[in-house]
Amino acid sequence: MHCPFCRFPDSRVVDSREADDGSAIRRRRSCPECGQRFSTLETASLSVVKRSGVREPFRRAKVLDGVRKACSGRPVEEDALALLGEQVEDSVRALGLAEVPAQEIGLAILEPLSRLDEVAYLRFASVYRNFTSLDDFVIEVAALRDREAAEAAVGTGAIPAEPALN
Repeated sequence: MHCPFCRFPDSRVVDSREADDGSAIRRRRSCPECGQRFSTLETASLSVVKRSGVREPFRRAKVLDGVRKACSGRPVEEDALALLGEQVEDSVRALGLAEVPAQEIGLAILEPLSRLDEVAYLRFASVYRNFTSLDDFVIEVAALRDREAAEAAVGTGAIPAEPALN
């Protein structure tokens, strides 16, 4: 690590702490040449592989921009969007890959977005899954209704959430 003050090519780590809920490490460093202290923040890099093969760094803000467009005009609060962005990043990082296909990020967005706002989910899914006809929307709405009915049945006790143990 180069010293930002004198550009000496080495430094000594004085202290290390977890940051950002364990997804980064903050290190306090000291330059042996000039004696100045400085901090660094280390994170694991995550790249997105686009359909074209281009690689770019993962950015939560880019995920949120796409979801924000789908939520345009919908009663979705910014805090809920921030939570969704965190969930998406956590699920993508949980894959344990340094490079993640853009397709996987889209899949990671769909589930939490469907719980957040069904209309926004349909908007996002129509672009992400490239809907070409009204039938595509009808099929997706039917799947949403089936899932909603299944969740309601579990919630009322009509269907057990987990098998009973004997």
